[in-house]
Amino acid sequence: MGRTVDEPAAPPRAGRGIGLLLLAGLVGVPVSAAAFLFLALLHRMTAFVWEDLPGDLGLDPLPWWWPVPWLLAGGLLAGTAISRLPGRGGHVPIDGLSAAPVPPKHLPGVLLAALGALPLGAVLGPEAPLMAVGGATALLLTRRWTPDARSPEAAVVGTAGAAAAVSVIFGSPLVAGVFILEAAAASGAKAVRAVLPCLLAAGVGAIVFTGLGDWTGLPVASLSLPGLDAASLHATDLLWTVPAAAVIALGMREVRALGRRLAPVAERRPMAMALTAVAVTAVCAAAYTLLTGRPPVEVLLSGQDSLAELSADPASLTAWALVAMIACKGLAYAVSLAALRGGPIFPAVFLGAAAGVLLSALPGFGAVPALAAGMAAATAAVMPLPVSAAVLVTLLLGADAAATAPVVIAAVVVATAAGRVLDRPRPAEAAP
Repeated sequence: MGRTVDEPAAPPRAGRGIGLLLLAGLVGVPVSAAAFLFLALLHRMTAFVWEDLPGDLGLDPLPWWWPVPWLLAGGLLAGTAISRLPGRGGHVPIDGLSAAPVPPKHLPGVLLAALGALPLGAVLGPEAPLMAVGGATALLLTRRWTPDARSPEAAVVGTAGAAAAVSVIFGSPLVAGVFILEAAAASGAKAVRAVLPCLLAAGVGAIVFTGLGDWTGLPVASLSLPGLDAASLHATDLLWTVPAAAVIALGMREVRALGRRLAPVAERRPMAMALTAVAVTAVCAAAYTLLTGRPPVEVLLSGQDSLAELSADPASLTAWALVAMIACKGLAYAVSLAALRGGPIFPAVFLGAAAGVLLSALPGFGAVPALAAGMAAATAAVMPLPVSAAVLVTLLLGADAAATAPVVIAAVVVATAAGRVLDRPRPAEAAP
C-alpha cells in the first residue's frame, strides 16, 4: 500500500524555530483566504452544473445522459494540464495524499486539473489540490525569507501552508494537525519538531476561513454528517465490526489495485487515459441511473454532499441501490485515482459509509455503528495513517463520537492489519 503523506523534510536549525513559527502563523492568514476562494469557486461551479442549469432547463429528475458532455470537457481540461503544463497537474491521487510543498510554478496546472475535473464529475475530493494551493501560496509569499525552495525552512513553511489550507475541509484543524504529526512521526523523531508551525498555521487558517465564510455568506462546507440518530452501542455491533471492516478493507484494496494497474498507462498517455477515465465514469453514472432510477450525481463527484444526505436518511436507498452505487462509484473512483487529479479520501469515506449502511441490515448491527465502522475501515484502507483515520471519522460523528469510538477504533485496527497482511510479499516473491 502506498504512502498517504510524503514526509516533511528535515527540520530547520533550532535557532530559527521561533522565527519560522511566527512566519507559519502569518502565512496561515493569506493561505486560508486563497483556499477559501478556491473552495468557493469549486462549490459555485459544481452547483451551476448539477443544480442551477438543469433546474433552469427543466431537467428534473436529472437524466442519465446529463453527465456525459461535462465529464468529457473535464477530461480534456485535466488531460491538458497533466500533459502540457509544469507539474503534470499535481500529485497523482493513487499515490495517496501528499503534504510535500508544491512549487509555485506548478500551481496553474494544479488549478486547471482540479477546476476542470472535480466540479464536472470526477470521483475525487478537493483535499489534494487544496493542499497544493496552500503549500504553493505559502512558498510564493515567503520567497524573500526562504529563497532556497529545497531548504528545510522552505519545506516547513510549505507544509504549514498545506495544513492551513486543508484544516477546515476535514471539519477541524485538529485533523490537519494529527495528519501532519503522524506523518512526521513516521519519518523520525527530529521531524516531529516541524509539526508545531503546521499546528499554528492550521489553527490560524481555521479562524480566518470561518470568518470569511460568515462575512461573505458563501456556502463553503466541510465534510460533515448532519442528522445522525443518537447511537447506542451493543456487543453485537462490536462483533459485526470485525468482519465488516475486513470485507470493506479488502474491497477498497481491490479498487486501489485497479488504479495502480492503470497508473503506468496514464503516466505514458495522460490525455488518452484522462478521456478514458471520464468515459468510464459517464458509463457508470448512466448505468446507475438506468438500473435504479436514481440521479446519476450520486455516483459522481467526491461524495461530500451525498454523504450528508445518506447519513440523514439511510433508509431512502434500497439494498439494490446501495449495491449498484458502491459498484459503479467504486469503478469510477479507481479510474479517477489513476488518470485524473484530486484527493483520494472523500470518495473513500462515502463508499465506506454506503457499505456500512448496506451492512446495517445484519441482525444486531445498528445503523450508526455500521456507518461508523464502514467509514473508519475505508478511510484506514486508503489513508494508512491509523490515528489520523480514527480522528477524522470520530470528529465526523459529532455527538455520536463517544458512543461509537470503540467501533471506530476496532474498524481502523482491523482494516490496517488486514491491509498489512494482504500486502505482505509471499516467500516466492521475497526470495529474489
